[in-house]
Amino acid sequence: MLEHLGEAKAAAKLEQAVADVIAEGKDVTYDMKANRNDPTAVGTQEMAEAICRRIKQL
Repeated sequence: MLEHLGEAKAAAKLEQAVADVIAEGKDVTYDMKANRNDPTAVGTQEMAEAICRRIKQL
């Protein structure tokens, strides 16, 4: 959507932040864990907050 709106730089930052959070594997939801019962899985709110924190670092 950001690219469609002409916000290529913002789109790239968002995509990179999401990729970084997923690659780190710490603040991800249960469906992104190797084991669905992994007790370290977080909710969607926590994952979104991790992505926002990462965007601020980029």
